[in-house]
Amino acid sequence: MPQSRTNLDPKPTLNLPYLVGAALRYSTFGVVILLFLAGLLLVNWWLIIIGGIGVGLGIYDMFQSKHAILSNYPVAGHIRYVLEDFRPEIRQYLLEDEKEQVPFSRQQRALVYQRAKNISDTNAFGTLDDLYAHGKEWFLQSAISQPLQNQDFRISVGGERCQQPHDMSVFNISAMSFGSLSANAIMALNQGAKMGGFTHDTGEGAISPYHRKFGGDLIWELGTGYFGCRDDNGDFNPQTFAEKAIDPQVKMIEIKLSQGAKPGKGGVLPAEKITQEIADTRQVPLGQDCVSPSSHTAFSTPRELVAFWQQLRELSEGKPVGFKLCVGQPWQFMAIVKAMIEADNYPDFIVIDGAEGGTGAAPVEFMDNVGMPMVDGFLLVHNTLVGAGIRDKIKLGVSGKIVSGFDIARLIALGADWCNSARGFMFAVGCIQSRTCHTNTCPTGVATQDPYRQKALDVPSKAERVASFHKNTIKSLANIVGAVGLQHPSQLQPYHIARRLDDGQIKLLSKFFYFADKGALLDRNARADVFNQMWVMADPDTFLADNDALIAYNKDSRDQGKETSAPTVESGDISENEIHGGRLIGNVNHTFRDLPHTES
Repeated sequence: MPQSRTNLDPKPTLNLPYLVGAALRYSTFGVVILLFLAGLLLVNWWLIIIGGIGVGLGIYDMFQSKHAILSNYPVAGHIRYVLEDFRPEIRQYLLEDEKEQVPFSRQQRALVYQRAKNISDTNAFGTLDDLYAHGKEWFLQSAISQPLQNQDFRISVGGERCQQPHDMSVFNISAMSFGSLSANAIMALNQGAKMGGFTHDTGEGAISPYHRKFGGDLIWELGTGYFGCRDDNGDFNPQTFAEKAIDPQVKMIEIKLSQGAKPGKGGVLPAEKITQEIADTRQVPLGQDCVSPSSHTAFSTPRELVAFWQQLRELSEGKPVGFKLCVGQPWQFMAIVKAMIEADNYPDFIVIDGAEGGTGAAPVEFMDNVGMPMVDGFLLVHNTLVGAGIRDKIKLGVSGKIVSGFDIARLIALGADWCNSARGFMFAVGCIQSRTCHTNTCPTGVATQDPYRQKALDVPSKAERVASFHKNTIKSLANIVGAVGLQHPSQLQPYHIARRLDDGQIKLLSKFFYFADKGALLDRNARADVFNQMWVMADPDTFLADNDALIAYNKDSRDQGKETSAPTVESGDISENEIHGGRLIGNVNHTFRDLPHTES
């Protein structure tokens, strides 16, 4: 056996290849030594300074033990770390494809920038999409398409127990906290929301003075840390909550059960981003990471959650109260549904956050591998509510990578009532997707607490861009609705969109996705039996699964068989769905929304 394979302590041999390799490795270090010597000989101070710095750096590199690359490649090894630091920018501006989404493509970002700046968002020469690729979707336009005069698409949120319903846009700013975002960014977003007549979610970081400065409508999000309304132990403080919730600027209250980018884990605000002002706003100590608990202390069962949202409704003097979640174990959501049915007490709204959602800081494993994607999570929530016969009692919002009119139209067609966007509005105030939100070094002043960096974000001009992005995106949505031959996004149905499958076939989304029959879960008669199984596992007294009930259900199904067929014809008078000569073929998504008023 060769000695090189048995010697456990090999010594380099002085052969020519080794000498050439060593010369190349130390060549940069040799060059700076020559520069230094040349400076001494020529008495050139610039060469002496540059060469001296290089020589000192090279000596340090050779004797340090932390980085093997620097030991083997003194001075030159630093080039690797410089390129690594600038890799996102190099990739974004020089290498990535227009359609490559990491997480938003250059084309998506450009669309937001153009609409925010009120410049043309049209392109020439043809689509960059492969229209024959599997997964490609498109709207089916109508022969009676027409431009819409009314483009102020709004919905009213508030159920039977709500005393102060909120009239809101179908496109709003998703949850982003002061702390994660700078004061200037928060002010620009809220002023833009005020100018454009849409709603701004505070995020779980409490209502800051910057949310209040311009008076834009707010959704106050309560996370597990109860920031802004917590006691000395970090638990919910009803009195503090009531004092802030009755403010007329606060239009809705949102209980955050989980967040898309890090479901099952509390929010994290690094200590370096916590200023005294943020500590005061959140009621947390200065100088340490602000980590929200992973679950709530105000409730621990579905029934207690129902009681909690009713408590918030009463403390806020009847404002709409709902909750936000990234769907995890489906039977847990179904347990909440069972609890609300038994109590006859329903949230005014539910927001479904997708695992593709954004965050200021989260572990990679959570961003990549925990939580249900938005469309899957939304359809589970929507179909559960339809199957339980209560979809008409609750409004549904969605959040997760929504930036265009098509994004909004598609999700409303699937059954959503409104859409939220966080990163889209971040782009509108200047975000360039540098992905340094967690480092406090955001180059545009959007996601930093560095007073000098955020000073560069001009609030008045960025507020104009926020309002313009919203206005032009709604205009794009209106163009799609008009092209389909309808008058309002609420009339969109899943059969208005086609999808190409991986085998080349084309299916309407009404056939591609599963849509439950109204009330089917109540007698465990859903066509998709997995819904029946998860429904029987749901227990309104606990978030744990009732496995005994599932075993009994499966045994009963085997012994007696189960009829899960569903009618193939929509009941009701289809003529009710005629809109200006365009005939719909039924309310597939079971949203039961009123059609907009039209002049006779």
